[in-house]
Amino acid sequence: MSTHLAPATIDEFRTQGATVLKGVFKDWADTLTAGVDYNMEHPAPTARDYRTDEGGRFLSDYCNWDRIDAYRDFIFNSPAAQIGAELMGSTSVRLFHEHVIVKTANTGMPTPWHQDLPYYCVDATQTVSIWIPLDDVPRERTLEFVAGSHLWGKHYRPQRFDGTALNENDGLEDLPDINGKRDEYDILGWALEPGDAVAFDYRTVHGAPANTSKSAQRRAFSLRLLGDDATFARREGVITSPPFDGVTLKHGMAMDAPEFPVLI
Repeated sequence: MSTHLAPATIDEFRTQGATVLKGVFKDWADTLTAGVDYNMEHPAPTARDYRTDEGGRFLSDYCNWDRIDAYRDFIFNSPAAQIGAELMGSTSVRLFHEHVIVKTANTGMPTPWHQDLPYYCVDATQTVSIWIPLDDVPRERTLEFVAGSHLWGKHYRPQRFDGTALNENDGLEDLPDINGKRDEYDILGWALEPGDAVAFDYRTVHGAPANTSKSAQRRAFSLRLLGDDATFARREGVITSPPFDGVTLKHGMAMDAPEFPVLI
């Protein structure tokens, strides 16, 4: 199978925990835009769909690939899985889930700094999220990453968007005050346009500011992929997001279930 990425891009992903992929999905931007627009009109029952006092809308929805044709087409037919394999250094690639976040104009709701892995029912070091904007995203409103944070060897307490803990007494520590000490961290972020993407490790600390634009929305499609070493993590009394309540795998088993199809 042909390669898509330069060695420097792969090295940046593995050492910094995030990298930019300019124009790699330009042929798929229209497909994903159609899918997200349908998703906005037909959110899943489990979607978080907030309306703000400023008149904006914040939509967070996931695990819709089996009901939205555009998502399924992209996941199974685009170069995303091969790109994921190159970044992770994995011989296999499995779908974990897709996640759509939409911030319309005047959405005064930031995405707080967090890691993805502590939210998930997964243990792995070979992981990648591919975040694809479907609108122009200037640097001041883009997703940001703390470079190298995937190598800190820490899992931080997952929080809801209102700042409360997802799981009380989970034994994890709170994330450092990154916004209050930005000059102490190497923070990465890129201006993006439809067809671009950023790829990052599930362990990389990241967040995004509120969309304060009076006219521009920010629609984004994220694809979460798993590599060779991923196993199912079942932790009693812990809420995961997505919940995957119907999965019958036991703790430590390979992610071999219909919910997580093999892409490569």
